Amino acid sequence: MDDVLVTGLGALSPLGAGTDAFWRGMHKADTAPTRVPDPLAHMDHPLMYLVPEADIPDGPEEQDGLPLGRGSRFALAAAREAVADAGLAALPGPGALPGPGGRPEAKGLDPRRVAVALSTGMGDTDLHEGWWTGEAPASGRWAPPFPLSSVVGGWFGAQGVNTCVSNACAASGYALSVGADLIRAGEADVVIAGGAEAYSRVALACFNRLGAIDPERCRPFAAERRGTVFGEGAAVLVLESATHARARGARTVYGRLAGAGWSCDAYHATAPEPSGEQIERAMREALREAGAGTAAGAGTGTAAESGAGSGSGSGSGGLGFVIPHGTGTELNDVVESRVLDALTPRTPLYSVKALIGHTGGAAGAFAALAASLVLYHRTLPPNVPVGERDPECAVSLPSGSAPMTGAYGLVNAYAFGGNNISLVFGEAAA
Repeated sequence: MDDVLVTGLGALSPLGAGTDAFWRGMHKADTAPTRVPDPLAHMDHPLMYLVPEADIPDGPEEQDGLPLGRGSRFALAAAREAVADAGLAALPGPGALPGPGGRPEAKGLDPRRVAVALSTGMGDTDLHEGWWTGEAPASGRWAPPFPLSSVVGGWFGAQGVNTCVSNACAASGYALSVGADLIRAGEADVVIAGGAEAYSRVALACFNRLGAIDPERCRPFAAERRGTVFGEGAAVLVLESATHARARGARTVYGRLAGAGWSCDAYHATAPEPSGEQIERAMREALREAGAGTAAGAGTGTAAESGAGSGSGSGSGGLGFVIPHGTGTELNDVVESRVLDALTPRTPLYSVKALIGHTGGAAGAFAALAASLVLYHRTLPPNVPVGERDPECAVSLPSGSAPMTGAYGLVNAYAFGGNNISLVFGEAAA
C-alpha cells in the first residue's frame, strides 16, 4: 500500500498568515484571547482567539455569483499556501478566482485524480447571521452554509471527490482520514485536506449558555480550567501518494499520515463516555495501522499489551509526542488524560488549543499541521503555560523546547455525538 505523504502546508491562524508565522508562534508560546468586535455579542464571555485584522483575506467576495463568508475565505487562503508550498499549480479551467494565488499552468496533474476533503463546524454561518440581523452581503444572494470544499475545488480545478465533513470538532481529523483513504484506495493522487472555522455569534452564544467558556483563556489540563475558548482560522495539508510525489519530484516532504482510527462512544450527545474505552480504541487502531505499536483489539487494555507506550519518547521508532484533543472542559481532559497515561506513559504532550484556542471543525487539521511541523523540524516547542496541573490529569506538558526523539506523533480529535478520531503522523522515509 502506497504511503500517504504530506507535501504541502498552509495556515491562517490567530498567530497570523502562513505556516512560518504559526511555527514562530508555537515557539513564542504567548497568546491570549480577545473580546470579539461584535456589538451583538450579548453574552457573559465574548472571548475568542481571532485571526489578526491585518491578515484577514480581503477577498474573494464571491464565487460564481454566490457570496463567500469568512470560513470559505480562510480555507481558500490556507489552500493557496499549501498548494504553492507543495510546488503544485492550480489546474486550468472554468471558475477561476481573482486575486493572489490565481491559476498558473498545471504541471502534469490529472484533474480527475485531485480531490478536496475539507471540514468545518459552522462554515459560512457569518453570512446567514448577517442576514438575520439585516447585514446581508452586497449581492443579496443566498449562499449555502458549507461551501468550503466546492470553493477550493473550484479554484484549483479539482475534478475528483470534493467533500465537506461536518461532524463537529472531530471533522478535520475525519477529513484528513478520508483523504488518506482516497489515496490508498487508488481514487486520488493528491488530496487538499484540512479544515476552517470562523467566528460565529450563534456558536459562541450557545457555549456561553452551556457554561462552557473559560472567562480567562483556554487552559487544557489545568486545575483552574473552567471551559474552553474558541479560536478561528484554517489549516490545510496537501496529501499525496508517495508514487506520485516521487514521479513529480516533490521538493518537500513533511512526513507521512501513517495511521488512523475512528470510533464512536454511542453514549451521550455531548459528554464523553467516562471510561474512555472508545477513544482508547481509536488511539490503538491508529498506532497499530502506523506500526508505532502492536495495539491489538478494541476496548481497554494495558500499555504493555498495546506496545504503544513501550517505545514512547525513546529510540527512533517510538512515539515522540501527542497532540491531545484536550479542550479545557472538565470531563474531557480527565478522560483523555487517563487513557494517555495508560497507553502512552511519559510521552510529552503539545497543546495546540492552549496556543490558539479550540478551532472546532478545524481543530484536528491544526493539530495535524503542528504535528507535521514538529516532525519536519524534529523539535517539540514549549507549551503555553496553563497554570497548576489538575492532579487528575497525569500528563506531561513540557514548558521548554526539546528535540524530538521518536519517529511518530499522535493526534486526537473528539466531538459531540461521541465522534472520535486519532491520527498518527510519522517521519518521511529516507
